[in-house]
This record gives sequence, C-alpha cells and structure tokens, in this order.
Amino acid sequence: MMFSLNKLSPSVTDMIRFDHSHVLVTFHQYTTAARPSVKKALAETLCDALEIHATLEEEVFYPVMRRLDGSEPAIQKSQPEHDEMRRLIGELRATAATDRRHDQLLHELMRDVMHHVADEETVLLPQAERMLDKDRLNELGAQMSKRRLELLKPKVGKIAANTAVGFSGSTAAIVVGLASALMAARFVSKKVAP
Repeated sequence: MMFSLNKLSPSVTDMIRFDHSHVLVTFHQYTTAARPSVKKALAETLCDALEIHATLEEEVFYPVMRRLDGSEPAIQKSQPEHDEMRRLIGELRATAATDRRHDQLLHELMRDVMHHVADEETVLLPQAERMLDKDRLNELGAQMSKRRLELLKPKVGKIAANTAVGFSGSTAAIVVGLASALMAARFVSKKVAP
C-alpha cells in the first residue's frame, strides 16, 4: 500500500490560515522596547515566514485561484502586495534593530500583511472552499507541505535560533518553534513519497 501525503495533509486553506496565525502571533511578540537582539530575531522570523508563505501561495495556491476566477480583485492584487512585502523585508533586513527606522518598517510591514491577510481570509479562502472539493483542497495542501519542507530545509537552524531568541519571554512559543523546525528537518530527511 502506497503512503499518501494527501490523506494526512491539512487542506491548502487551513495551511494558509495557520501561516497567517503564526505571523500574527510573531508580530504581537514584537515591541519597540525589546532588546535589539530580540527585535532582530523576531524580524528575521517574520521575514522568513512571510517569504516562505508568499512563495507557497505563488507556486501552489494563486495559479489555481487565477484559473477559477482571474478577474477577482483580491487575486489580481496579490502579487503586487507580495512584491511590496518583499521590498519592505529587504529594507527591514538591511536596517539595524537599534535604528528607529527598524520599528517603523516592521510596523509598516505589519499593516500591509494584516490588510493582505484580511483579503485572503474573507475573499480568497472562502472562494476556494466553495469552488474546490475537499480532495482537491487536500491535494493542494499536500503540494504546499512538500514545497514548504523544501524551502525550510536550508533555514531550519536559523529559524530555530531566531525563535529561541525572539520568543525568549514565551516558553511555549520556543518549544513549538523548535519542535516544528526539528520535525521539518527530520521529515525532509526521510523523503516521504507523495
């Protein structure tokens, strides 16, 4: 009997919602009064999570949504919003955490991402759930899971370290972050067949 990741994977819409929740929790950990090392670690955690999430949506989710309804305004503006997010990420990474501009860039990124998340969660995800059956949603979720692991593999150590520093006041977040990174690394190394 062949193992199928499709049967175990969450749906693509559930995965996107989970990513949104993860990013919002990380945003909420960021405070302007935090130590520069904590601010930089949280910013890097956000940047990595957002870059991976955007790549997954662009490669797996958006092409399907464009085929279903390419005239939907939320899908039409999704790529330009991702491009703006990447521009802000580049500036954020190039700015020292001790610079006031770092806080401003992170808050600007937060505002843009929250607007983008609202569009996806109120328009695109419900539309996908109406137009695609459960098997297709799970199939896309499995594709997204496989691609996520490929994108995570070279960053696992960095993500685990930034999670430990960035969430230093939150023991539960550290445990979840480290466990997720270790599980992802282990899963990738086993090369489970789809």
